[in-house]
Amino acid sequence: MCDEHRTEAAPETSVANRRPRSRPCRPAEARRAVERAVSERCRATHTPCEPQALSDALLVASELTTNAILHGGGITDFHVVVEGRGVCVSVSDRSAALPVAKEPVDPQGRWRPGGHGWPIVCRLARDVRVTDLPLGGKQITAVVPLS
Repeated sequence: MCDEHRTEAAPETSVANRRPRSRPCRPAEARRAVERAVSERCRATHTPCEPQALSDALLVASELTTNAILHGGGITDFHVVVEGRGVCVSVSDRSAALPVAKEPVDPQGRWRPGGHGWPIVCRLARDVRVTDLPLGGKQITAVVPLS
C-alpha cells in the first residue's frame, strides 16, 4: 500500500516475515490506525474508551493526513502511539513549509472554502509540534487527550 509515499524501509522482524509494514496514505486509513491503537490500549488496560476523545483523535489524524496530501506533497511517514492519557499522531510530508491558518474570508469579503484543518488540529490537541526532517520535509506531531 502506497509504496510511492514510503521514505524508508520498514524494519523486518524475521526472515519468515519479510512483508514491509504499510503506512496509511489516505485519511480513512489513518483514522482506522488510530481507532485500532486506541481500542487495543483500552482493551489491554481495561479502561473505557471515551467516544468524544476518540472522535477528536480521529479528526486530528484525518486533518493531518489530508493536509499532508493537499499541501505537503504526500504522506511520507505516519505513526500513532497511545501514551498515558493521550494518543500521539505523527504525520510526515515532503514540504518544509509550515502550516498556516487562512483567513476565513478573502480580501473581497467572500467566504473561502477549506482552511479549517490546521485550526481544528491546534484546538483539539494539547501539544502540537512541527519538526524539520534531516532529508527534507517536516513531521507534525499532535497529542490528543483521551480523557
